[in-house]
Amino acid sequence: MSILENINSPEDLSKLNKGELNQLCKELREFLVDSVSSAGGHLASNLGTVELLTAIHLVYNTEKDRLIFDVGHQCYVHKIFTGRREAFKNLRKLGGISGFPKPCESVHDAFVAGHASNSISVALGMARARTLLGEDYDVVALIGDGALTGGLSYEALNDAGESGEPLVVILNDNGMSITKNVGGMASLLSHQRIKPAYYSFKLWYRRVTGIIPGGKALYRFTHKLKTLIKEAILHCTVFEEMGFQYMGPVDGHDIQKLTNYLRWAKNLKVPVLIHVTTVKGKGYSFSEEAPNDYHGVGKFDPETGIGESPSDSFSDSFGEAICGFAEKDERICAITAAMESGTGLTNFARKYPKRFFDVAIAEQHAAAMAAGMAKQGLIPVFAVYSTFLQRAYDMLLHDVAIQKLHVVFAVDRAGLVGEDGETHHGIFDVSFLSGVPGMTILCPASRKELKTMLEYALYKVNGPVAVRYPRGREGRYTGDEGVDTVILREGGDITIVAYGTMVNSALHAADILEQRGIGAQVLKIGRILPLDIEPIIKSVSKTRCLLVAEECISEGSVGGRIVMELAGRGCLPEKHRLQNIGNRFIPQGSMKELYKYCRIDGESVAEEAEKLLRGSGT
Repeated sequence: MSILENINSPEDLSKLNKGELNQLCKELREFLVDSVSSAGGHLASNLGTVELLTAIHLVYNTEKDRLIFDVGHQCYVHKIFTGRREAFKNLRKLGGISGFPKPCESVHDAFVAGHASNSISVALGMARARTLLGEDYDVVALIGDGALTGGLSYEALNDAGESGEPLVVILNDNGMSITKNVGGMASLLSHQRIKPAYYSFKLWYRRVTGIIPGGKALYRFTHKLKTLIKEAILHCTVFEEMGFQYMGPVDGHDIQKLTNYLRWAKNLKVPVLIHVTTVKGKGYSFSEEAPNDYHGVGKFDPETGIGESPSDSFSDSFGEAICGFAEKDERICAITAAMESGTGLTNFARKYPKRFFDVAIAEQHAAAMAAGMAKQGLIPVFAVYSTFLQRAYDMLLHDVAIQKLHVVFAVDRAGLVGEDGETHHGIFDVSFLSGVPGMTILCPASRKELKTMLEYALYKVNGPVAVRYPRGREGRYTGDEGVDTVILREGGDITIVAYGTMVNSALHAADILEQRGIGAQVLKIGRILPLDIEPIIKSVSKTRCLLVAEECISEGSVGGRIVMELAGRGCLPEKHRLQNIGNRFIPQGSMKELYKYCRIDGESVAEEAEKLLRGSGT
């Protein structure tokens, strides 16, 4: 029997010796590769943190102590240790366990984590709550070097260091996301590696001076003297300048060293930062050689590392189109926030390196920088996932929209995204972008339309403009009707309005309704803001029945604006329905499952349309 099969709770780890712990780590990596290869998920980041999370669970009791993940996609080993190993059969599936920490799953999950750079802020909040409520537990934030590029992390470091609150920040530096910043800092600080004996002596000295007469005054004097000497001789790290006790760098794959450092940090009872160096993708040759390729993966063959080759995606089409426009126009620049390959900009970065800007995980900075570029005559295109654009909303309003600056937002992963779940679904941008004065929003339904609408955004719009498109490939509709509102299918019984790839559900619904003797007129909206309402008015004046199908929340939906506009003009049909996902967060699952779950698949839209026709109201 393997060692892993006997690990059902963190307490089981304490029964293992050094050799058994090392064997456990080997088995954990085999389990991760096997599980992720069959279900998809985040592989490389989890392989790189096996020993680190093992050490954390040897030192801390996460049922009581608070372990805050940053981003959270590296939490798989934590979930295995806390009783969810068998649940990995349903990892990231509808009704299964999430690929991110979720307190609703386990008391060991302290906080939801899906976006970057917030862990230190959350940890400080929990530490302050502990102090004010007089409770007794430890607080640990685990943050990667990539997440440390986010400005929020520095705001938190600045406050946490000054606060004096006992908490431990573990910086997992795998050199992948910000090699120039944190990777370079690792080299700079390597000469300051502090030997374990120093911490042992420091703890002993603090205990002794705490019990002898006049010891506390002696400790304060010697501590101040030591600090002055250290600052005069050694360069102080940025973390120490912020008020943290710095430890490291320490090998993140040495369990014994990691547990020693964690115990020392825990006993210091001050803000401590432990700098841990790890190898992303550790223990699986394919992911070690190409960790970016194995960061987030679909199903693959664990023996060869080969999975499905994604192609013909909207992201690919965007990348091709922006390169074509940039070839003819030197004003066009591309900006990404650590998502070069994810947003399809790899070729742009290679062809036009002087006009490509990866600002790391700093969406606020990206939007504000784009505003500066636009103000001085460039045409900046900020390619960003919908869920991460939420972080730049203030800059979108304050820096871009007020001055009516021409910044193009290429909003990738708009709508449902599948297995990553509620922290990653792009279901809010329709609502929050529609409230920005002067904003134009374009929604291509095909790859051809994406190119057409991108050109429109670049050269036909003066102010801020968003081109929003989904993850993955196009569907049944492959035409190109541009930005206009057009009729895709004739019918006289009901008007079905959709935009983006939701037109595929609308067309499917129309097919089903036709089989039932119902004629549905399908309208496709290309530009949802400003809205071209006249074709919709003309259609509903004929059908006297309206259904608007959308892949977004109901509050601030396009359907809501259509209903208000029709009502204002006195032509709202008595029978109308807004078919969207409602005001709620949507769990993880396959796209097919989630469309059905949200009742926006073709079958569900047809059912709702038929019920609407048979009823007497909305």
